[in-house]
Amino acid sequence: MKTKNILLKLFVISLLILTGCSSDPEIDNATMLDGDQIFDASLYNPTKYLVSKAINNPTTDQKNTPVVIAVHGYSATTFEWDEFRTYADANANILISQVLLGGHGRTYKEFKNSTWKNWQTPIMTEYNALREKGYTNINFAGSSTACPLVLELIKSGKIADNGMKNIFLIDPIVIPSDKLLTLIGLVGPMIGYFEATNTATEDNYWYHFRPQETLNELLDLIDIVRKYLQKGYQLPAGTQLKVYKSIKDDTADAVSAVLIYKGLKNSDGSTIDVQMIDSELHVVTRLEGRDTITQKDRDTQKQVFDNMLMLLMQ
Repeated sequence: MKTKNILLKLFVISLLILTGCSSDPEIDNATMLDGDQIFDASLYNPTKYLVSKAINNPTTDQKNTPVVIAVHGYSATTFEWDEFRTYADANANILISQVLLGGHGRTYKEFKNSTWKNWQTPIMTEYNALREKGYTNINFAGSSTACPLVLELIKSGKIADNGMKNIFLIDPIVIPSDKLLTLIGLVGPMIGYFEATNTATEDNYWYHFRPQETLNELLDLIDIVRKYLQKGYQLPAGTQLKVYKSIKDDTADAVSAVLIYKGLKNSDGSTIDVQMIDSELHVVTRLEGRDTITQKDRDTQKQVFDNMLMLLMQ
């Protein structure tokens, strides 16, 4: 059985090499985020996306209003949280900072040269700016890769006691669904990049081409967080965390939620809250731009949003 698996992997590697792309993808600047014409909207208008930029001198009421730092996943942009902002604006009194990960939302070259620590930096920049302005009710909502990024911040002690009230993790990735991703260190340098199967709309907000360097960074990040979770650690005092995880999606293995549940405890040692969702979508809270959306998907999105808002307003 082991020999069969090895032969299968070698076959896949050989196939990838034979069908591999050149090190420089052919980018359509007019339709792809990867090019030099389409950039994330937050780069043009940061006051629309960041509370720290939008409000120079917050009032006492504003300082006590829940602020959610909403962060997207690998290769995505702030678009991933647009639907939550729209829903929250209509149904709750909260403030939302949509943070663009470092190296993202810009050209393919800038993405290619970024590290996971670069991706993480804007999260802490916005968090620190909010703290300096006196906000007392700071929260975090992350999808996919944003989840291990914030889990690493917690483990490293950069988010201290009473620093965040709620943390929401949407389809966190700690174990990838595609196990061939673990071979990226071997075949990546020969291939250069992988091509995503985005819709036309998604090409405006997600990278079409994924440099092997960034996939290696992603693997490094989730490997670090996986080891943290295997050893076990606790949330800061005053912070509660909830995981929403699709039962099956093609990016983050459901085992990711199990590892977080087993490895991360509340500050008093009690278990965290994990909700498994009957869905095969990765990031169930983002529906816009997908080819096919069902009423069940819309109902699921609304249930998650309502639950998040309920917890935020407690």
